[in-house]
Amino acid sequence: VQLVESGGGLVHPGGSLRLSCAASGLSLNEYTVTWFRQFSGKEREGVALISSANEVTYRTNSLKGRFTLSKDNAENKVYLQINSLKPEDTAVYYCAAHFTGGDRFDPRQYLYWGQGTQLTVSS
Repeated sequence: VQLVESGGGLVHPGGSLRLSCAASGLSLNEYTVTWFRQFSGKEREGVALISSANEVTYRTNSLKGRFTLSKDNAENKVYLQINSLKPEDTAVYYCAAHFTGGDRFDPRQYLYWGQGTQLTVSS
């Protein structure tokens, strides 16, 4: 099983980008897939998830406004669109799959992780 994130980089404030999470060895359609982010020196925190039933949940209402999660079953990918980027969005973004139970935004409850993709928002 492998998850690979891509799409990160250096973006100016106010810009947009789309992060991708590509899976091999498992069908993302069968699992909850969650995006996390990790600020420098901080613990990973959940951003948004999409269930096997394609229900999207954002960890907070403030994330819901600028973040959009979607899935392409044919490509076996999950995407995280981020608009109106702010410097405080700077973090490493990870996708995770195979939720094992409990709090779906608890990073300890996921079996598979990607390597992460760095997003830096700066002028």
